[in-house]
Amino acid sequence: MKPSLKWGLGIGIVLVLAVVVFASLASRDRNVTRVTTAKVTRQELVSTVSGNGRIQAKTKAEISSQVMGQIVLLAVREGDFVKKGDFLLQIDKAQYDASTKAQEANIEALFAQRQSDRATLEQARRDYDRERKNFEAKISSEQTMQKAKLALDAAAASLEATERRIEQARAQLAGSKDSLSKTTLLAPFSGVVTARPVEAGENAVVGTMNNPGTVLLTISDMSVVEAEMEVDETDIPRVKLGQKAKLTIDAWPDKKFDGVVTEIGGSPITKSALGTDASAVNFKVKVQLKNPPAEIRPGFSVSGEIETDRRPDALAVPLPALVVADEGSLTRPKPGEKPTPQPTQAPGEKKKEVEGVFVVRKDGTVEFRKVKTGITAELSIEVVDGLKEGEEIVSGPFKALRMLRVGDKVKVDNSTTPRGSGASA
Repeated sequence: MKPSLKWGLGIGIVLVLAVVVFASLASRDRNVTRVTTAKVTRQELVSTVSGNGRIQAKTKAEISSQVMGQIVLLAVREGDFVKKGDFLLQIDKAQYDASTKAQEANIEALFAQRQSDRATLEQARRDYDRERKNFEAKISSEQTMQKAKLALDAAAASLEATERRIEQARAQLAGSKDSLSKTTLLAPFSGVVTARPVEAGENAVVGTMNNPGTVLLTISDMSVVEAEMEVDETDIPRVKLGQKAKLTIDAWPDKKFDGVVTEIGGSPITKSALGTDASAVNFKVKVQLKNPPAEIRPGFSVSGEIETDRRPDALAVPLPALVVADEGSLTRPKPGEKPTPQPTQAPGEKKKEVEGVFVVRKDGTVEFRKVKTGITAELSIEVVDGLKEGEEIVSGPFKALRMLRVGDKVKVDNSTTPRGSGASA
């Protein structure tokens, strides 16, 4: 055999062996799951609760009239600043003024009647004393003395009735003066006129049990401003008074405002901040702003996050790494072995699920480690028990985490890991 032929035959055999080896390795690699991983590290975790709402003044008054009448004078406009006691508007007072004068005239007449009744009572007392003496001296009869006593009692009763009518008239006069005074509306406190839905010439309607009265003005004290946030029912147990918050007002989108929780609603919101019926179960949480801008106005849209907990040195893993599954589904049956039958589940009974992560062993296989978790931050979750710092865990992708089983071999590929996932090669 020629040497050239031998060389060609040898090269061919090597190529065939290389193809066979490559095919074998490729076949084995198909059974290996590609995953991304992350190290268990210590970091600062901040747990937050988010919400949206509107800006409102802490002290706000919707001013309505307690008397009915036409508005004859409006002295303020929206945006005006008023001090406590400043004149706001005037309701037509002609009818109430006339009623007050009539009550004053009536009480003057009753005073005159009282003077007359007192004189009558004095005369009746003298007549009775005279008739009593005459009866004792046997000059007049007993009947005459009894008539004098009856006249005295009648005069005393008449004076007492006049006194009661005077008290009644005084009460009516006080009521008339009160109604007259309510035709002039003054500012109850210092603040900004944030709404003026009426104009001069319109009628002020008094509210009844079923019908609200006309809101004439709204005055807001903008020195203390609150954000009325709507928070989901699942987050409310973590919200506490005094917790800090970071707020973003749509009018200043590039600026964060500090706040503190001052009030937590005890009943769900039936209408959202936009005035529509609330479809989800939310609760009102009030957050008081620190150093609000001078140009802030009620009704501005606001969003924010309330800091519910903070761990400065927490053992943490990326949120996507956490697996919640049925414990029986985490093991793969051996070849030829029948799957272990799952216990019968009673109607309405929830499956018993475990919470944990897949830890990468030195030989490239994975084990499932149950963990106890703590607070949840934006991208990470605290691990209280079950892991040690520096251990390598599977963080993704999601499809691989769903298919992984205990003992599966994995191939780590962190070349396309998104920033902030905490993955490490």
